[in-house]
Amino acid sequence: MSYLFPTYKKKEIQLTQGKGAFLYSQDGKRYLDFMSGIAVTNLGHNHPSIVQALHKQADLLWHGSNLFHYEVQEQAAKQLVEKSNCDAVFFCNSGAEANEAAIKLARKATGKSHIISMKQSFHGRTLGSMAATGQAAVHEGYGPLLSSFTYVEFNNVDALEAAVQEDTAAILIEVVQGEGGVHVINEMYVEAINTLKQKHNLLLIIDEIQTGIGRTGTFFAYEHYRLDPDIVTVAKGLGNGFPVGAMLGKKALIQSFQTGSHGSTFGGNPLGMAIVKAVLDVYEPSFLATIRTQSNEWVQELKQELSTCSIVKDIRGSGFLIGLETTVEAQQVIHRCEEKGLLLLPAGTHVTRLLPPLTLTRQEWEEAQTIIKTVLTDIEQNG
Repeated sequence: MSYLFPTYKKKEIQLTQGKGAFLYSQDGKRYLDFMSGIAVTNLGHNHPSIVQALHKQADLLWHGSNLFHYEVQEQAAKQLVEKSNCDAVFFCNSGAEANEAAIKLARKATGKSHIISMKQSFHGRTLGSMAATGQAAVHEGYGPLLSSFTYVEFNNVDALEAAVQEDTAAILIEVVQGEGGVHVINEMYVEAINTLKQKHNLLLIIDEIQTGIGRTGTFFAYEHYRLDPDIVTVAKGLGNGFPVGAMLGKKALIQSFQTGSHGSTFGGNPLGMAIVKAVLDVYEPSFLATIRTQSNEWVQELKQELSTCSIVKDIRGSGFLIGLETTVEAQQVIHRCEEKGLLLLPAGTHVTRLLPPLTLTRQEWEEAQTIIKTVLTDIEQNG
C-alpha cells in the first residue's frame, strides 16, 4: 500500500541516482534520460557547479522570508532581466505559480479580465492556470472555472482576431506547445499577435516554462521571433531540479505589483536563489550557440535516419524540444525504448517527445538515436 494520492501513473522504476545524461535505478539499471524531468534538468543530473552552490548556501542561510533583503536574490533577478526584454522579477516555486502571478498582474494592470489562450495549451493545474489551459481533460471534474478565458486554435489567425473583446487584457501563449503535441508558432501568427497587441493595447504573456532556459537554443524561445512580450513566465530548467519559478514583467507593470499585491512564502528564498544564479551562470552565449548547432545537425540526422520508416509521420520542434509523430500510439514507442534503456515522454496520443539534457554528448545522442530507430523498425516490421 502506498501512502500517496495516486495522482501520477508511476513507472515500475525506482530511481536512486543521476549523473549527467543518465539515471540509475535501484536494481542497477542505467537509463539514458531524454525526459530531463520534463524539461527540468536541462544541465543534466548532479551538475558540479550547481551542487557546489547548493552546499555553499545551505551552510549559510536557507530561509528568512521576503521581509528581508538578500543579495543573491537581487543578483538572480538581475541576471534574468539582462537575459530578457523585461525589467522586474517575481520569484515563486513553480510554473503554475508563475502563471498565476502573470494572470493576476495582467488583470490588475489593465483593469480587464478576459484573456485569450490556445487550445491544447498547458499552463498548470492550480485553479487559475488550469482555467488558462485549453484542454478539457485537465478541467474535468472541477466544476466552474474562471470564466474569463477564450481558447482559440493555435496558429489560426482568424480565430485569434475573432476572440478579441472590449474586456480583453492579454494573449497568453507558448511559442512551442510542449504538452499539446510539440507544435511551433508560425510567422503569420506572430505578425497577427503583434498587430492585435498594438491595435487593442493588449498585453502579451509568453509561457516559457518548458521552452525557456536554453531548451530551443536561445535563452527564451520568443527570441527566435519578432515578439516583444510584456510578461514572461519561467520555471522547470530555472532550478535544474530545485523547485523555483519566476514571472518577469516590463517596467510599466511594476506599479501594479506593489506591497501586498502578491506574495510567496518560499519564493525567492536564498537557497533557491543561489541555485538559480549557478544555473544562469552556465548560459553564456557560446553555450547557447552550441545548443543551436548541435540540435540543428543532430535532429536533421534523426530525420534522415527515420526517413524511410513508414510509421513516422513527422519530426518537428525547436532546438532540443522534439516531437516524433507516429501512426502508432506514443506509449508503445516509449515503453519499448524504456526497455532498451531510453526514457522518453508523450505529447498527446501519437507524439513521442524528446527532451534530452542540453549538455549531452555526441555519443549519448547516437545511443538514443540507435534505440529509437531499432524500436521503430521493429514496430514497423513486427507490430
